[in-house]
Amino acid sequence: MVTTHGHGDAERAPRVLIIIQNLHVPFDRRVWLECQSLLRAGYDVTVVCPAGPQSRPHEVIDGVEVYTYPPRPSDGSTKGFVGEYVYSFLATARLVLRARRRRGRIDVLQACNPPDIFWPLARLLRLRDGTRFVFDHHDLCPELYRSRFPGGRRLPLRGLLLLERATFRAADAVTSTNDSYAEVARSRGGKPQAAVTVVRTGPDPERLKAGAAEPELRRGFRHLVAYLGVMGPQDGVDIVLDAAHHIVNVLGRTDIGFTLVGGGDCYQDLVRQRDRLGLQDQVVMTGRVPDATVASVLSNADIGLSPDPRNPLNDVSTMNKTMEYMAFGLPVVAFDLVETRVSAGSAAVYAEPNSVAAYAEAIVNLLDDPASRAEMGRRGRQRVVDELAWSHQEKGYVAVIDRLAGRDRATVSDERVTAPASRGV
Repeated sequence: MVTTHGHGDAERAPRVLIIIQNLHVPFDRRVWLECQSLLRAGYDVTVVCPAGPQSRPHEVIDGVEVYTYPPRPSDGSTKGFVGEYVYSFLATARLVLRARRRRGRIDVLQACNPPDIFWPLARLLRLRDGTRFVFDHHDLCPELYRSRFPGGRRLPLRGLLLLERATFRAADAVTSTNDSYAEVARSRGGKPQAAVTVVRTGPDPERLKAGAAEPELRRGFRHLVAYLGVMGPQDGVDIVLDAAHHIVNVLGRTDIGFTLVGGGDCYQDLVRQRDRLGLQDQVVMTGRVPDATVASVLSNADIGLSPDPRNPLNDVSTMNKTMEYMAFGLPVVAFDLVETRVSAGSAAVYAEPNSVAAYAEAIVNLLDDPASRAEMGRRGRQRVVDELAWSHQEKGYVAVIDRLAGRDRATVSDERVTAPASRGV
């Protein structure tokens, strides 16, 4: 049996501390899956992240020790992002050092991006404790800047490239979410092949699967189309609203309802766009809701929407929502992006990138073809079960942490973590 709170190296489980800046746990699904995999593998797991609506400054959630700080959202400007990141770095550094003082040495530090600012903490802990550093590569920050600010100044872009390079250099290992990101780690980041592992953000098909029919969620419409995800400038939810306007007011289809689930920087602007287009009856925007509500919506939808427009970031990024739709057996309507095709394959139809009319017509054509919808949904669900599920991805992830922690998996395969599941500490 492994104890999670002992301080002697002979007694304690190896300790992994994970840093997130843009989401909180357990809302960040990838990080939460990583945490649970590490617990099952016998690790002591700590997370430092911004607080969510129900978060406490220090708590234990399902065996994971969590430290949070009050978030300070950016106003969307370059200056606002710099202020947000400086604040986040200082708040994170304070909590990482507090976690180190309270519970002792950190064996492996994992930093998730964006942003690429936590490498100094990795270097400090390496000097102090010999801590190994894994960079969990979620986003391409330079491409994110180019996508959000197409005409932006070169100086911030150069700064982001320098921060990215410093992060790669500090990392003992990189876990990339897809092959495109892994290539960036090798080429732009200069990492050797052996230091880069592709760990996709695969959904859990046992948890994410179609449930009971709830006709009231369709609100009297014959068809229900769903969006799940963040609502930021680069996520394409404005395209969904323009496509809904085209479907209702140009094509005259009044039998289609839309439910858009999620929140983000653009949420209020998108609500105003919906209202300006007169789509209050057709389009419900829920904001962020519990997982049970998400499951109910996706269980009763006919199509899942991945409207991410083509830009320098989206073309090479894996969209978690696409695979979650597939887990629920939903066919997907997406723009024709490189990594979206890798994820969805024949479980999606692909519209001409960034065309509102093409996207709207792809939705309507698929709704009018129930046989194709059923077959695409079946193929998508099977692809998740056979290839994309987290159960297939976690082996590679845990192997990376084992290597950094110096563990022989054969000697610890039967270990389990004993940690409190209460929320208060």
